[in-house]
Amino acid sequence: MRMNEVEFDDSRPVDGYGPGFFRVGGEVLKGSVLLLPSGPGLWQGYEDAAPILAAAAEIDVLLVGTGKEIAHPPRAFRGALDAAGIGMEVMASPAACRTYNVLLAEGRRVGAAMLVVE
Repeated sequence: MRMNEVEFDDSRPVDGYGPGFFRVGGEVLKGSVLLLPSGPGLWQGYEDAAPILAAAAEIDVLLVGTGKEIAHPPRAFRGALDAAGIGMEVMASPAACRTYNVLLAEGRRVGAAMLVVE
């Protein structure tokens, strides 16, 4: 089997996660995270849609990590993303981390909003 090293250009992949934190590009972020082309940052949850909406022209899909288990985001959050033309894929945060890295490695225009795994 031939193994290839993945290159992420200037983007920062998710290196790991645990109870209450994510490690993104070697930096530990305590709390929920928002990963956009402008860089990683903390996310205040579903009520904090403004930075996502501001990045609508830079992303084609937003991966929404709902924590340890998959859950439905609130209707208002879904409606705001839909109105902005942002596609959304909902999954548990561990799956969102893996999917984000794969799409990032493919050079896709992806963002992620992930709640911490407790």
